[in-house]
Amino acid sequence: MKRHVKDFAVLGGSLEFQTPLIVGRPGVLRRDSFLKRVEAILDSGHLTNGGPMVCEFEQRLAEFLGVRHVVAVCNGTAALQVMAVACQLTGEVIVPSMTFIATAHALQWIGLTPVFADIDQRTHTLDPKSVQRCITDRTSAILGVHLWGNPCAIDDLQQIAEQHKLSLLFDASHAFGCSVGTRSVGSFGDAEAFSFHATKIMHSAEGGAIVTNNDDIAERCRLMRNFGITGLTRIESIGINAKMSELSAAAGLTSLESLADVINHNKHNLCEYRLQIDSINGLRVAIPSEDQQLNCQYVVVCVDEAQFGLSRDELLQVLRAEGVFARAYFAPGCHNSPPYAGVSVNCPVLLPVTNQLLDEVIQLPTGSSVKTADIHAVAMLIRAAQKHATILSEHLYQTEPCWHPADPATPMPVTKANAA
Repeated sequence: MKRHVKDFAVLGGSLEFQTPLIVGRPGVLRRDSFLKRVEAILDSGHLTNGGPMVCEFEQRLAEFLGVRHVVAVCNGTAALQVMAVACQLTGEVIVPSMTFIATAHALQWIGLTPVFADIDQRTHTLDPKSVQRCITDRTSAILGVHLWGNPCAIDDLQQIAEQHKLSLLFDASHAFGCSVGTRSVGSFGDAEAFSFHATKIMHSAEGGAIVTNNDDIAERCRLMRNFGITGLTRIESIGINAKMSELSAAAGLTSLESLADVINHNKHNLCEYRLQIDSINGLRVAIPSEDQQLNCQYVVVCVDEAQFGLSRDELLQVLRAEGVFARAYFAPGCHNSPPYAGVSVNCPVLLPVTNQLLDEVIQLPTGSSVKTADIHAVAMLIRAAQKHATILSEHLYQTEPCWHPADPATPMPVTKANAA
């Protein structure tokens, strides 16, 4: 309980959490199931190059997602790049700036130009009207991002893509296990890319996949992930080494077995956060549409500084010092980061909603390691911070703040300049 300003860890008080709560802590695999698969891999001597474990993983994913093709690859970035090349994209690709930098970098790295459109205030995904304003004669595709697991405005984007003869692709890294109506994310557009990084709700330690119902795209993806080689030595096309290993597939199969339990735990956590956060003036949990089944991987909260009393960055600094390793995804935004910042071709339209949310959004820890009691403790911290907001804010600027000893990336001290 933080009764006085001096009790806050950021000002030298005792820590609320010696062992930090972390956004995206990797889910622990069921050891017996995983090791049994590892033993089978070692017995087979087949460690990579499309072995039986990868084939089984692809088949299981296709069944789970209700799609024709799953092409497993080594990571989510490779999935984006192989998908883009397989879809024969050229020139400009419209994307949101409110996303992990890999979405933009994956395109830039292979010679495409990411063009940033604004996002919807409610879903934090691409705003179709802004997408329309970004289309030029150099545009070849729209690449939506199902941010926080919130599916994009799929029908509207599909209509725009068909009207302008563009490819429609999705970065579904946040959205495994999500659906719209009876259709799973992964079955929309021309193709979708998943990341199975260790921080994801379903992971293969490191990995990714391209998912599509298009036979030609799937065939090109399979060819490209193995240098464009068919048979032993014949080269059919350009390609790279994007293959998933057997060990990663074993981890993925094991993680998939626990997915339902993980999602249920996340849903419980989200409900607990809502119960606590909804009563705090100036904070709002981003609530998805009722017709969507979400994985609840992220607890996303918008901070209204005028009502709450502290800015998002001030609150973030207070929480991280206590061992609540909240995050400000995805500040500062792709359009404010090199090499895109200030480049007119990358930023042809204003991004008012993006810029607002980049200053307001904070992610609170959830996942299987976060318990109900932890959520209540986080909420008590936030209430205490609001109660002492005025004095706490003054102290943050006047004294050298303290950091949690386990913080891997010491946050930038809040100053009047960066607070503005």
